[in-house]
Amino acid sequence: MLHASPSSFVILPALAKIVCEPGWKWQKREKPLQNYDLFYIWSGEGTVVRSGVPFKVGKGSCFLFRPGDFTYATHNPQKPLVLTYIHFDVTEEVTDIPQPYRELTETVEFEHLLARYVRLFLVKTYAAEEEGRLILKQLMIHLLREDRVMPVERHVSNQLAEVIHEVANYVSQHPGAAHRVEDLAARAGLSPRYFSIKFKEITGSSVQSYVIRARIERAQHLLLYAGMNVTEVADALGYRDIFFFSRQFKQHTGKSPSEIR
Repeated sequence: MLHASPSSFVILPALAKIVCEPGWKWQKREKPLQNYDLFYIWSGEGTVVRSGVPFKVGKGSCFLFRPGDFTYATHNPQKPLVLTYIHFDVTEEVTDIPQPYRELTETVEFEHLLARYVRLFLVKTYAAEEEGRLILKQLMIHLLREDRVMPVERHVSNQLAEVIHEVANYVSQHPGAAHRVEDLAARAGLSPRYFSIKFKEITGSSVQSYVIRARIERAQHLLLYAGMNVTEVADALGYRDIFFFSRQFKQHTGKSPSEIR
């Protein structure tokens, strides 16, 4: 669904955020689902069965049921499920469909989008369907990103991942600084070797490659929008050899700095 246009998303009237009654259960379906159903658990405990496979669910459990799925669910009456469900269709043929199930670890942004979507249709909000299609696309992107990030990060703690991302963000914000691995590792509170391994595992780039990319991206911006010449940009970003800067710039962009400017 990554490349599906927002206009291809069809909003269906079956949507709500509900607190399930103690005796609630989702009856076994005799016929498969005819459309997509985004099903998210805010709190509570229960079991959801998708096409014969049971899942123990709680806060952060998220399903994207697909056309053809058979579904069934029950919950703990002492800890009732609070859930959002959103039915929708997509008119164009889609690829890159999010996985049917995952447990979200970062829920704040996702829950904000879900709440916004449901709120649009509680009252007659101006341009609700137009905004709703955009939110559906955002929700799908969020799930696709979660599906791809989690396999990389599943073996490291959330805290470690946050530390690495904070250091990566620091590099991006200060591209002209002399970023030594030892200094960045100290900032993360890790040994240089372990930091280097985890940095590449989580960001997909070595520390050196990440630093160079941050500098070149900043150099492009300065050349295009800051009115600086090549020598000024090279100096601002810590390059003492303008020829080395130009060569590195061309390796990453395919163009020389003078061509960009």
